[in-house]
Amino acid sequence: MTEPKPEAARTAVDSVVNAVRGLVSEGINRHVVVRDSKDDVVLEVPVALGVFAALAAPVATTIGAGVALVSKCEIKLEDRRQPGSEPATTVESERI
Repeated sequence: MTEPKPEAARTAVDSVVNAVRGLVSEGINRHVVVRDSKDDVVLEVPVALGVFAALAAPVATTIGAGVALVSKCEIKLEDRRQPGSEPATTVESERI
């Protein structure tokens, strides 16, 4: 059996690390915004924080989303990146 080359393994690890960094960057740059019927912002959180809250307290997150929908609030996903910047989640995969 041949052992994997250290360079190939390192390249694969670097690729995964870059993918995770890109996903974190996307989660920070995108925000979940809840607005009431008067178009006032009720809640604005980064997607990364929203995902963490949903995993940590799924019942509270579900109740909060239900209350927002019943009270005729609008829930949007907004991108806060600078115009012209490319997404950070593009990763080229490599075969080992």
